[in-house]
Amino acid sequence: MRNFILFCFCIYSINIFSQRSLSIGGGKSEKDTTSTASKEKNFKTSTFDQYRIITLQKDTTYVDTSLTIKKEYEYNYLRKDIFGLLPFANEGQTYTALDYGYKKQFSFPEIGFSGKHFNYMQVNDINYYSVATPITELYFKTVMQQGQSVDALIAVNTSERFNMSVAFKGLRSLGKYINQLSSTGNFRFTTSYNTLNKRYFLNFHFTGQDFLNGENGGITTIEDFEGENPDFDNRARLEVYLTDAKSFMKGKRYFLDHNFRINSKAASNNLFITHQFNYETKFFEYNQRTVPSTIGTTRINRFGDSYLTAGINDHTRYNRMYNKVGAIYENTTLGKFQFFAEDFRYNYFYNKILILDSGIVPSKLSDEINTVGGQYEYRKNKWNGIFQYSNSISNQPMTNLDAQLTYKLNEKNEFHFQYQMLNKIPDHIYNLYQSSYVQYNWANDFNNEKINNLQATAKTQWFDATLKISSINDYLYFSNAATNPLQQIISPKQYDKTINYLSIKASREFKWWKLALDNTILYQQVDQKDDILNVPQITTRNSLYFTNFFFKKALFLQTGFTLNYFTKYYMNDYNPVVTEAFVQTDRKIGDFPMLDFFVNARIRQTRIFLKAEHFNTLFSPNKYYTAPNYPYRDFMVRFGLIWTFFQ
Repeated sequence: MRNFILFCFCIYSINIFSQRSLSIGGGKSEKDTTSTASKEKNFKTSTFDQYRIITLQKDTTYVDTSLTIKKEYEYNYLRKDIFGLLPFANEGQTYTALDYGYKKQFSFPEIGFSGKHFNYMQVNDINYYSVATPITELYFKTVMQQGQSVDALIAVNTSERFNMSVAFKGLRSLGKYINQLSSTGNFRFTTSYNTLNKRYFLNFHFTGQDFLNGENGGITTIEDFEGENPDFDNRARLEVYLTDAKSFMKGKRYFLDHNFRINSKAASNNLFITHQFNYETKFFEYNQRTVPSTIGTTRINRFGDSYLTAGINDHTRYNRMYNKVGAIYENTTLGKFQFFAEDFRYNYFYNKILILDSGIVPSKLSDEINTVGGQYEYRKNKWNGIFQYSNSISNQPMTNLDAQLTYKLNEKNEFHFQYQMLNKIPDHIYNLYQSSYVQYNWANDFNNEKINNLQATAKTQWFDATLKISSINDYLYFSNAATNPLQQIISPKQYDKTINYLSIKASREFKWWKLALDNTILYQQVDQKDDILNVPQITTRNSLYFTNFFFKKALFLQTGFTLNYFTKYYMNDYNPVVTEAFVQTDRKIGDFPMLDFFVNARIRQTRIFLKAEHFNTLFSPNKYYTAPNYPYRDFMVRFGLIWTFFQ
């Protein structure tokens, strides 16, 4: 908490300095010669479109202080709509993916440890700012126990051509169960610059992120949880598999994206040189001081035999460097033609080579992948299309075809079509892992996953709908080989048959008077010979709420109920050693409602949130889980705010 207060103090100091030395709207610096009255006048003349939020793809939105039902959905730890994700009991833990299409797929390999990456901000998650005057946004939300969740951001400029932002998101929450502490931090720094003649543009960001979680392995006896015994209403009395295990991941990234126009003045024909650079390091650690788990009077090794009797401390290290160099020819009639070359290098490593009875487990994976490709972008009238293709020219087979086409009928109706064909290199954790647990050491040479996605989206004045069809070959997954139900001995597998996936997602909001009913439903169907890719058939979210102005429109109130629900299915289990989900077919989970009651308010640029989460647990049976042996959240009341202010 002291670190957060110090950070806010520094941010406030920067704000004061920026107010004194920065001009409004990007003109020359006025130092201290501009009077306060003059500054207030300039601020009042600033319009909303002078406070821009820009993505890496150059999509632009504006700073928004409104209060809508979408803002209610985004008021969470990830700061985005999490429909299709089911959070674990404590804030800052992992999530269960109810929607297979929630995760985006990329051709290049990643480190793995996917349970640690839900809150890991990737390159495309970082926004850049262009603001007329300094802005600050403060996010605060209470957590389960002993902690808080905060996110503070400030964006400033020294001129219209040079903008920067600093942000930090921090969380600490002890949780209700034994050994469930979450402590995370996401630091971001961004800067944007362009020359006066607009020939050169630059975006740069740095991120430093770390995630520490207590890993209790779930409760040992679900009968104690489901039995309605009031002695176990204090969740710390429930026995868990691991009392002192923890996982930790940290990462740093330096990212640069810039381009230069060759011709001195913008014309109907333009030529650009582009370059993108990304250097990233990651470190993962699994630590467990006490190896045996105690279940009543029984002692058992949850993850099988171990080389150590105590003090397990497994380390995985990773770094990668990515360069993309290209040339763009732009014609106002024909569109943009881009040709590029990519160089991707990685090192995924441990500090030793293992010689086992089953074979040799090497100490590292290291490779260089080179690709060439092209992209065509067309924007004309109501049509907008982006078509990209890249192919490896090095030893690794890898391709990526992505074709997107958008037709905007009018301001209220838009249609989007996408086809993607991926030949994806496996994430590193599938091919190599070392651990102090005997059966958690493997070295594989899996085939690339072959993924074909076809998607159609309609955003209309009546409803929004998305149809997605996928065909997957050589699907990679984790499964449990233990014969003892109290153990998890998981390892990666590759499915040698085709998996076909279909999803239809539709949403519609009905409004009458000051009432509204917002509905989202997701239907999923998987065609496969074995239960490998498992998803619920139906997932829904329904919100009934009331809105109105009070106190001469000084206060805007939003209050109502939200119901989340999904049908029963073979939900994946979770393994803390590798922080990965794995397939299980022993127990179906689902078919329980999750009811929330919320009261939100907006006063000027401040939005206040109050929610009674999962209040139906007060009168419904304890049958709710986010994974086998991992109960979902109990009823609790949480509150917080988002405060945006302009200097």
